[in-house]
Amino acid sequence: MGDIEAPDTNHPRQNVLLSVLPSKEFACSRKGMLLIAEVALSFVSFVCFAASTAAAFVTVPLLEFLAALFLMFAYSTKFNERFKGFLWPLTDFMRCVSASIIFFIISIISVSKYVDGSSKAAGIFGFIATIVFALDFYLIFNELAAFLKQGAGESSEEPTRRQDEFSDSDSD
Repeated sequence: MGDIEAPDTNHPRQNVLLSVLPSKEFACSRKGMLLIAEVALSFVSFVCFAASTAAAFVTVPLLEFLAALFLMFAYSTKFNERFKGFLWPLTDFMRCVSASIIFFIISIISVSKYVDGSSKAAGIFGFIATIVFALDFYLIFNELAAFLKQGAGESSEEPTRRQDEFSDSDSD
């Protein structure tokens, strides 16, 4: 009854871990795949910058990693639907634009100025992250433009939520 070594006590811990991870539907959606790629690339470039002589650039990938991780958590748990006053698509758009520009700048500097291998690797991963962030802000911009063209009075639903209704399942 109060046995510490009971085998069924591990089951609640697994549920807690699964509740933190994004759902399979979100991870398979376009927004989910982009956020997972952003988190992974930001983390890899963070590790590469931390191991390189260009360690001054370690702050940018760390901040982008944390911001992408927060938004991935917010979108996957539908945290954004509880806070309607906060402009989630605009926040995501500004995060992607700033990340794309800053990753591009520090990647050029790290590839051209520093000679060690980890700086070059960080620059290459930074260029790939630039492409992923740019793709994300392009898609968000198209959704926001379409939302504004149809008129905000017709629907109070956020444009990112409509796209994330797993539009990838329509093409299957």
